[in-house]
Amino acid sequence: MPAILSCGMIGGMLNLFDPDNFIVRAEVRILDIEPEISRVLELPISLNLAQLHEVLQAAFGWTDSHLHQFNIGGLIYGAPEFDEDGLSDNTTFEATEVRMTDFHFPHGGNEDALTFLYEYDFGDGWRHLLRLIRVPREEGVKYPRCIAGKRSGPPEDVGGTSGYADFLEAWLDPEHEEHKDMRRWGGRKFHPEACNLDDINKAIVKAMRRSRGGYRFRREERY
Repeated sequence: MPAILSCGMIGGMLNLFDPDNFIVRAEVRILDIEPEISRVLELPISLNLAQLHEVLQAAFGWTDSHLHQFNIGGLIYGAPEFDEDGLSDNTTFEATEVRMTDFHFPHGGNEDALTFLYEYDFGDGWRHLLRLIRVPREEGVKYPRCIAGKRSGPPEDVGGTSGYADFLEAWLDPEHEEHKDMRRWGGRKFHPEACNLDDINKAIVKAMRRSRGGYRFRREERY
């Protein structure tokens, strides 16, 4: 059993009402892709949704080159400035104003997980299902971190799930007429079955440092 900070113990029992004794474990998978592409993330309870966006970008190897949103119970959270013209059918609420600690986590087991959607690149339509549970915090561990994963995230602008299937067909077949082009597009380090946790966690640390508590793009010039 993970070690628990002593300040959260009452008579040798974990204080369930002290949020600082917990983190959030998020099981995340990209929908409509088989075999599964997924990550298991452990997140500090103080993390806001804009920071979660940065963690997800790092965890799946996305480059934050497209729009995104969180769909939580039918409400949309993200960066409202990207819908200043009011073209969206839904109001976008500010992501930095919602933290993990704002969610109500049932005290039951894994069957009581919270679920919501993270959507990235509305053209390609990458939908991620997040399944969140609250678990005890481990002493001495730095969060957020990725503790498990399956397969590499798809390259940017590959054309969604169907486009990725076509990409893999060409990438895997040396006789395919587009094989060399797809290999160049994917890059020398890309492999569809690769999932290097050390590299992912280094990317998460870098993303958190650059975002500084909010959205990275609000602090950096975008081209």
